[in-house]
Amino acid sequence: MASFLLILLIAGVCYTLSSIYFSNKYFYETTQKLHANLANQLIEEKFGNQKPFDSIGAVNKALFGDIMHDMMAVNRAIEVYLLDTEGHILYSVVLDPDAPETREQKVDLNPIRDFIASPGSNYILGEDPKDPSAKKVFSAAYFEENGSKGYIYIILAGQEFLTTRSALAASYFLKLGLWSSLVTLIFAGFLGILSVWYLTKNLRKIVYAAQRFREGDLRYRIENTKDRDLSKVSETFNEMADTILTNMEKLQSVENFRKELIANISHDLRTPLSIVQGYIETLQIKKDQLSDNEQQAYIQIIKKSNERLTGLVAQLFEYSKLEANQIQPEKEPFLLSELANDIHSKYRLVAEEKGITLQLQIQDKIPLVFADISLVERALQNLLDNALKFTPHGGLIALQISVLDDKVQVAVKDSGPGIPHNKQSLIFERYKQVKIGQEKTGTGLGLAIVKKILELHGSSIRVFSNPNEGSTFSFCLSVYSSN
Repeated sequence: MASFLLILLIAGVCYTLSSIYFSNKYFYETTQKLHANLANQLIEEKFGNQKPFDSIGAVNKALFGDIMHDMMAVNRAIEVYLLDTEGHILYSVVLDPDAPETREQKVDLNPIRDFIASPGSNYILGEDPKDPSAKKVFSAAYFEENGSKGYIYIILAGQEFLTTRSALAASYFLKLGLWSSLVTLIFAGFLGILSVWYLTKNLRKIVYAAQRFREGDLRYRIENTKDRDLSKVSETFNEMADTILTNMEKLQSVENFRKELIANISHDLRTPLSIVQGYIETLQIKKDQLSDNEQQAYIQIIKKSNERLTGLVAQLFEYSKLEANQIQPEKEPFLLSELANDIHSKYRLVAEEKGITLQLQIQDKIPLVFADISLVERALQNLLDNALKFTPHGGLIALQISVLDDKVQVAVKDSGPGIPHNKQSLIFERYKQVKIGQEKTGTGLGLAIVKKILELHGSSIRVFSNPNEGSTFSFCLSVYSSN
C-alpha cells in the first residue's frame, strides 16, 4: 500500500506539472492568436497621420512614446519594440535607447518572418529583448515609410506580466498541486483498494486452502480453478496437494509394508530355523541312541529346512532389488519357445517325482520376442513353482506358448484347487499369503516378483481361476521388430 500511495503521489505531481505546462501553452497560444493582428492594426491606425521617422530618418520618439504608453496602459503585459530590417532595436520605452547594450542588441528575425508569412495562424515563439534566453509569444508587422523599413515587434507577455505571474504562481500551483494530488489520491486510492481487494480475492482463497492443508485437512482443494483469475496458481496448488498426499500415502504404505514384512519374515524365518535348531540338538543329545537311518532322516529334514531358508532369503533379496528399481531389464531378441523347452526339461523330473504331468504346448512359427531372457526365465520358474505347489498328485500342468495379435502369449495352466474370486486380487500383492485348502502360497513373494518383472517389460500378469477348476496364469511379451 505504501508503494501504491507513493506511485499515486508521483502521478499527482506529474499530473500537476503537466497541467501547468499545457495550461500555460494554451494561454500563450490563445493570446498570440487573439492579438495576431495587433502590430498591423497599430501601423494602420498610427502611421496614417504621423510619420514614424522624421526627414533625416530619425525615430519619431514622441509618436512612439505616445503609442507605446497608450498600449501598455491598456495592457501592461505588452512591450512594444521598433526594429530595423536587421533586427536591431531602434526604440522602446522599456529599454534605454541611448545605452550601448541597447544599440548593439539584435533580435532574431526568423521567427518574425515566419509569423508574418503565416500570417499569425501558427504558434511561434520569439526572442525577448530583455532576456534573449527566454522565448515569448508576440505579434509583429513589417512597415515601410519614407524610405525607412523595419518591424513593429510586440511582446504579448512582457516582463511585468511575468513578474506578477511569478508572484501568484507559487500560491496557485501549490493549491492546484495539493487539490489535484488530494483528489487523485482519494479517487485512485479508493479504486486501488477496491481493485486490490478484488484481484486478491482468489489469492486469499489460495492462502486459506494452504492454511487448511497445513492444519491437517489434506483433502481440501480449491474448486472451479479454471474459472478463477489465478487459475494456474490454483491448479498448481491442487496438483501439489495431490502429489504430497500421494507421497504421504506411499510413505505410509511403505511403513505398513515394512512392519508387515518384518512380522512375516520373522514368522517364516522362525519356522525353518526352529526345525534346524531342534533336529541339530536332537542329533547332539541322542547321537548314540539314533540309528543311521534316523540320523540320515534328521539330516535330510535339516537340509530341506535350510534350502527353504535359503530360497526365502533369495526371494527377499530379489524382490527388494526389484522394489528399489535396482534391476533394469537388458532386452534382446530371443526365441521364447527355446526357453520354454529348457525350463520344461528342468521341471519335468520334479513334476514326475510328485506324480504330476507337465506338458509343453507350443504353437507353430512363434516369432522372436524382445525382452530380458533371465528375468523372463525367472518369471516362468516362479509360475511353475506355484503350479507344482498346488497341483495334487495325478494332476496336470501345461506350459503354453502361442501368438496373440502382435504379441507372444505365455500361459501356465494347472489342475489345482483353484483360487476363490475374492482372493484373486491379493495373490500378486507383496508378502500376501492366501490360504487355499490346507496350503499357503509360500512366502507370498513369488507372484509379486513375477508382477514386478512383467511391469519392467511393460506387461502384466493375469489370472483366470474358479474353485475346483484349476488356475491359469498368463502374460504377453512384445514381438521383436528389426525396424
